[in-house]
Amino acid sequence: MIFSSWQFILVFLPISFFVYFWLNHRRLVVAGKAWLVAASLFFYAFWDVQYLPLILGSILLNFAIGTGLAQAHKAGEGEQKKLHHAVNRKVVLATGIVANLVLLGYFKYTDFLIENVNVVLGTDYSLPHILLPLAISFFTFTQIVYLVDSYRGETAEYDLLNYSLFVTFFPHLIAGPIVHHRQIMPQFASRWTLTRRYHNILKGLFIFAIGLFKKVVIADSFAVWATAGFDGGHQLGFFEAWATSLSYTFQLYFDFSGYCDMAIGASLLFNIWLPINFNSPYKALSIQDFWRRWHITLSHFLRDYLYIPFGGNRHGEFRTYINLFATFLLGGLWHGATWMFVIWGALHGVALVIHRLWSRLRRPLPAVPAWLLTFLFVNFTWVFFRAKTMDDALRVLSGMFDVGSAFGQAPAAIPVADLAWGGWLSDVALNVLPATLIGQLPIFLAIIAAFIIVAQKNSLEMAHGVIGRKRMVYGTVLFAVAMYFMLAATSSVFLYFNF
Repeated sequence: MIFSSWQFILVFLPISFFVYFWLNHRRLVVAGKAWLVAASLFFYAFWDVQYLPLILGSILLNFAIGTGLAQAHKAGEGEQKKLHHAVNRKVVLATGIVANLVLLGYFKYTDFLIENVNVVLGTDYSLPHILLPLAISFFTFTQIVYLVDSYRGETAEYDLLNYSLFVTFFPHLIAGPIVHHRQIMPQFASRWTLTRRYHNILKGLFIFAIGLFKKVVIADSFAVWATAGFDGGHQLGFFEAWATSLSYTFQLYFDFSGYCDMAIGASLLFNIWLPINFNSPYKALSIQDFWRRWHITLSHFLRDYLYIPFGGNRHGEFRTYINLFATFLLGGLWHGATWMFVIWGALHGVALVIHRLWSRLRRPLPAVPAWLLTFLFVNFTWVFFRAKTMDDALRVLSGMFDVGSAFGQAPAAIPVADLAWGGWLSDVALNVLPATLIGQLPIFLAIIAAFIIVAQKNSLEMAHGVIGRKRMVYGTVLFAVAMYFMLAATSSVFLYFNF
């Protein structure tokens, strides 16, 4: 069950909403929270029930360790006692973090480690091909943050029910955003969230409709061309290679930002504001600006729990560059256990170092070339992020730089009939549009997508303020179109479910 499925939109979400507020209306507040936890666990188990004990065990273990760390912090009085408690708490914290990382490493990196051992040592150990449990990266990082903050004495006295709701709340459970306890748990504790707020419901439905449209209409259409180019195995000409890379650049953005919009929208129905995860990242004028706008909660995690503990910028310029590079190298590895993600992270780490060096010259580029350089670099590095092998990445990149093939090149064979459009819309595209336009359709749509992203307001800017009649009509039209596309096509999972 995914957000962009009729089961979620027409069954799960309405039942969860009405039962929750019915229980609250009857003043059964604890029962309402328990209902949301149960509904969220059902949502998680719907994918594969065998991993339900995994998330339950993770919640119990981290809650116990976090509670112990918070209580020990309060109990540490007196110099000797403080020292004794500090040593014990560091051991407990280290144990908790290691336990989480071992669990994550076993499921996510075992095959990668064995495969590289075989290459380096010439061994022939068999790969266990362990299936990655859904959302393990997200709920593991969320709880590591909780442990670290408990050690610092920055967590309140939460009970198990509220903590379980914080971890499992279904809008953010599967693919983020990576939530912080200070952002979410006070909202669950507030009585203001216990009754229906119709302005939140309208705003939530409006944002959800935009996200659904992004996913099933835009992202899933670009996905056809990205898959054909990256996984086709054939040599790509100039236009086809650029169509491939740009299709993935926009597929990834509209897919992940669409998911986050739906997560924010669904959460707002319950009067809970999730943190913003996207702020028009393709409008960025530098790579640093890009990372302040793209996957914002991950950027904050990398900054607060990797870059700063590494030393940040406190130990000289050279050490700062090393810390930047190491942070993004690990950030790349977090996304997946392949060398493609490592290369992608390393490229962004190098780019941030170069940006920092350039900034010291105090000669900023004009806005247009700064935007173009940033966008082209991001598009270039997404090739490594998407490619399954180095050969696939080099095949796409070589086509992008093969300018000679652009002259006299026949239109690429674009699989329009396989688009998420379905039915008569595909027939219209095939029978009405000229063959030349059909061949270069991804390029034209990429240009349109770039214009929409750069020149128009983002979804949260459009939802700002009171949702009036005009925006209600706009949201209804988007939702109706998206529902048609969703029901006419085989719905695909969100890209970040793989991470």
